[in-house]
Amino acid sequence: MKIAFVGKGGSGKTTLSSLFIRHLAANEAHVVAVDADINQHLGSALGLDEKEAAALPAMGARLPLIKDYLRGTNPRITSTETMIKTTPPGEGSRLLRVREDNPVYDACARTVRLDDGDIRLMVTGPFTESDLGVACYHSKVGAVELCLNHLVDGPDDYVVVDMTAGSDSFASGMFTRFDMTFLVAEPTRKGVSVYRQYKEYARDFGVALRVVGNKIQGRDDLDFLRAEVGDDLLVGVGQSDWVRTMEKGRPAPFELLEADNRMALQALQDAAEDSYQHRDWERYTRQMVHFHLKNAESWGNEKTGADLAAQVDPAFVLNEHCVDTDTGAAQPA
Repeated sequence: MKIAFVGKGGSGKTTLSSLFIRHLAANEAHVVAVDADINQHLGSALGLDEKEAAALPAMGARLPLIKDYLRGTNPRITSTETMIKTTPPGEGSRLLRVREDNPVYDACARTVRLDDGDIRLMVTGPFTESDLGVACYHSKVGAVELCLNHLVDGPDDYVVVDMTAGSDSFASGMFTRFDMTFLVAEPTRKGVSVYRQYKEYARDFGVALRVVGNKIQGRDDLDFLRAEVGDDLLVGVGQSDWVRTMEKGRPAPFELLEADNRMALQALQDAAEDSYQHRDWERYTRQMVHFHLKNAESWGNEKTGADLAAQVDPAFVLNEHCVDTDTGAAQPA
């Protein structure tokens, strides 16, 4: 399952996504975690020190390798130079799975050892001083979108993405790539403003959206959020001494996280698992193609000098059964 954490800056989405990742690892799930925020803090939240976090390989810097691998033998993609962030897979494309080794993971992922198991961590890479005035952060996030477009995952697989803050996620079609989106909101008017934007933008795309109240101090906070977001409110998470200790660099064993917060994390996992039964691969593929054609027309064709609409394989539907288990290549299911 593909899970996104979104919310305004400072809402605590990175902290909550890291707690959810730890919770999944404790429940023996297979997890690939992705830091797609412009501020790269997920590694630190998962316990890496400053040096270890800085040494994580940036996906954005390895985009040619990613494209070359995913292109495979797809005859509709004439070169890696004509692949853009929205290029969809077709017959012959290589697909990614959570539980495998491949050149993309070798180059871009690192194993992080948590208290109760290991996870793979990938990062887009920070927005550096050399990018100022000449690059858009979405060019870095494009590596994540391309990988999600070529990912086949099952009910026991988790890809958890810490997204960039605010409604900036809607600058691409990546917001439609998830089975469940958890929007982290504080119990304030500013805290729910991003929810209203997200709800409006996502309305026409069938995005499954649940609100996680954060920094909840009492019943009044929950009542406020319920009045603002209605049944989209899934659960509230209170203040945590465990998190405070972790943020000081002295983490206690994860099993000592407060019982109420452990129960809240289980509610997130239950909601994610429930969303799986509503997965519609045909709609997923259709939306992928929609955003690819939109990007091709607006900038992609001009940038690459190619007709990127020709990359669309009209007979191909991405799903769990369309990958050759020996080669990793896409084939008709």
